[in-house]
Amino acid sequence: MTFTTLEDAAKFYKDYAKTAGFSTRVWSTNKKGNEIKNQLITCSREGKWKSKISPTEKTNPTAGLNCPARIYIHTLKDVGAWIISKVVLHHSHPCCLTKAEMLKQHRELSMSVRRTIENNEEAGIRPSKTYQSFAAAAGGHRELNFIEKDVRNYITREVRNISEQEDAKEFRKYLLRMKEKNQNFFFELELKEDQSIKLAFWADARSRAAFEYFGDVISSDTTHNINR
Repeated sequence: MTFTTLEDAAKFYKDYAKTAGFSTRVWSTNKKGNEIKNQLITCSREGKWKSKISPTEKTNPTAGLNCPARIYIHTLKDVGAWIISKVVLHHSHPCCLTKAEMLKQHRELSMSVRRTIENNEEAGIRPSKTYQSFAAAAGGHRELNFIEKDVRNYITREVRNISEQEDAKEFRKYLLRMKEKNQNFFFELELKEDQSIKLAFWADARSRAAFEYFGDVISSDTTHNINR
């Protein structure tokens, strides 16, 4: 079986895993320079490790069972395609056919759910209340294909991140306006890869004079909203 891209092959196995009742993960990737030559994708319960959690307190005691299920994907450079060269279908654990959509890899938020989360976040409604409203509308938590943590993660990764990006844009505009008004105004602004603020420094003529006198500055940790 051949695929146009490596991503297509990985998606094929992921879709199969959902119908079969398990989830997958990339176990290893071999490269030559910057080019990927082959990739091993396994059942997410491949491997074995010693848990730090007491056996009596475990909520997922079957994790890490050296499950052999996997596929090997190789590039066919001559034809510009990818092929699944080896498949192992056997699992060392029962698969959950009826609840596969609740495995972390397969949980998804629909566009309508995302829109509701965004509107509720803007209105100041707590994530727990938002999730409870979804559960009530669906007829119970068991009828949803996502959990409360997914709602919180979406807010953190998407909604608030967008706000941080907009804040960075507006803050930069403000600093530029201040520079236009006063050439003695100095600033440096560094952004992260997602265009949110990584660090910022600014000083006007008065604060620069005060620094000469007092030798001190005021700093703020831009991650205080996350770490509080």
